[in-house]
Amino acid sequence: MEVILAEHAGFCFGVQRAVDTVYEQIARRGKDEPPIYTFGSIIHNEEVVNDLQRRGVRILSSLAEAEQIPEEERGTVIIRSHGVERNVSEKLKALGYQVMDATCPFVKRIHDIVEKESAAGKSIVIVGDEGHPEVEATRGWSCTKTYLIGSLEEAEKFVPQAGEELYVVSQTTFNYKKFQDVVEIIEKKGYNVSVVNTVCNATEVRQTEARELASKADVMIVIGGNHSSNTRKLYEICRQECEETYHIRTLDDLHLQLPETVRLVGITAGASTPNNIIEEVRNYVRTNF
Repeated sequence: MEVILAEHAGFCFGVQRAVDTVYEQIARRGKDEPPIYTFGSIIHNEEVVNDLQRRGVRILSSLAEAEQIPEEERGTVIIRSHGVERNVSEKLKALGYQVMDATCPFVKRIHDIVEKESAAGKSIVIVGDEGHPEVEATRGWSCTKTYLIGSLEEAEKFVPQAGEELYVVSQTTFNYKKFQDVVEIIEKKGYNVSVVNTVCNATEVRQTEARELASKADVMIVIGGNHSSNTRKLYEICRQECEETYHIRTLDDLHLQLPETVRLVGITAGASTPNNIIEEVRNYVRTNF
């Protein structure tokens, strides 16, 4: 039996940068210095977040929570890789925190685009997942009306105000093909629309590789956090190509019974999955089947 790991699996550039930032601050923190915080979970991976908490890192879930921290405990706050709304960093600084921005540069690019185009009077259309922290952060950089479209059905029902000029962006981890399909539906309606593809290249490459690998595999394993949007989309893509597709968080979740007819097991992982977890799963499958 052959086991193939997708070439691009695990930490992407933005995630690695954010995680490295937190660990570097942990290493530099003096014994009597205030705690280190992240604003929201730094990435969507439970194992990484739990490890950081064991090392003393605290999570701030809102500005209201940040206000409740005693002044002498207001240390460094690291902005999560998904970014935050425009006013959050300034409010944290006003509260006395030292702010370090670990927003993924590709997400920050979307914020800059939204800020510029909304300032020019355009309404912003975000193609993405309702409630995802990146989407909520992006909304917070617009000074005009924002719309959110997360499916082809929502695109079909979408009706802006008469004469409204639209500017379309995407969540960086959205399904690339679905983004193209949503844009096609909107453009066919004849609205005054400009589009920029902001699906991250790392996302696009991972999704393309996952689809190709799953189309050849008898069994497909997708590794990633339960709250990871890009992992969930990898699972959906693989499931379309390979019926025996499994989404696991760690090796503990893997309960495989492989028949002798299985010749190829494919493995891929979300952009916030640590390499040690990927290797643990790959080695287990190689040595036990």
